[in-house]
Amino acid sequence: MIDENGLWDWPLQENDCVVKNRDEKELFEVDLDDHFTSDEILVKVTDGTVDVHYEHEFDTKKGHTTESVTRSYPLPYGVDVGSVKTILSNHGTLVITAARKPAK
Repeated sequence: MIDENGLWDWPLQENDCVVKNRDEKELFEVDLDDHFTSDEILVKVTDGTVDVHYEHEFDTKKGHTTESVTRSYPLPYGVDVGSVKTILSNHGTLVITAARKPAK
């Protein structure tokens, strides 16, 4: 989900769930922050869309709980879909980057 200013909505993000992205001439980058672990997150890129699925299981005083979020985000025009890379930082931030297609 993207708002009118081009910002991605991630419900588990601090700062009112708004994710700031870098959309520059040669690079597109988004950081999703939720202290992910590699076994809790799945990212797929299909047909110009980035699909992010997050699932976290934990125990509470009331029992076992599962938190699950799925979002699909269209990549901006001019992004080279084949260049999309995802990196999970040591702090659990998912960083999605992609190169821009060269101008013709």
